[in-house]
Parts: sequence; structure tokens; C-alpha cells
Amino acid sequence: MDEYTVRAPATLTGDTRGQFQSAALEGLRLLGDGASGKLVVDLSGTERVDSAGLSTLVHLQLRAAERRHTVCLRGASEEIRFLLLMTRLEERFEIQPRA
Repeated sequence: MDEYTVRAPATLTGDTRGQFQSAALEGLRLLGDGASGKLVVDLSGTERVDSAGLSTLVHLQLRAAERRHTVCLRGASEEIRFLLLMTRLEERFEIQPRA
């Protein structure tokens, strides 16, 4: 498997990140080690990300990098992309805008 997609909740916050993070970590486990895979986070239905949600995305990126995988943020809104730019995190991710 070289790509695994996980859908983020409508609001990625401290209250909602647990189940999302578990699903994403399971995706990384399924991708295996060293096979240069991609974890795709579908943000097309996500309208808000708070600091806890942002921390979760960074945690996933670090875990993916340990396994030589990338994290792609697909369908991120302009607001989320701006948040990544302002926190200087946009270079950690492959970002695919909304269609």
C-alpha cells in the first residue's frame, strides 16, 4: 500500500482529535516502514482547526517522517492554509487545495 486516506472531522479540535488521530496512526501502521508512502488527510469537510488540531497534524507528520512517509493535506480551506502559512508549517506537508 502506498497511500492511505483519512477524513478529518468538521472541526479538528481538542474535543475531536482523538478518534481522528487514532485512524491516522492506523493508516501509518498499514503503510508500513520505509516504503515511501503517503498519508492523505482529507480536509475537504473541515472548516476549523484549533491549536490542538494543528498539534495533531504536526504529530502525524513527525510520525510519518520517522517511517519515510509524507503527509498530504487534501482539500484544505483558505483559512486552514493561511493558518499553516502563519505558523510556518506549510512546508512540512504536501498541500492540495480544494477543487
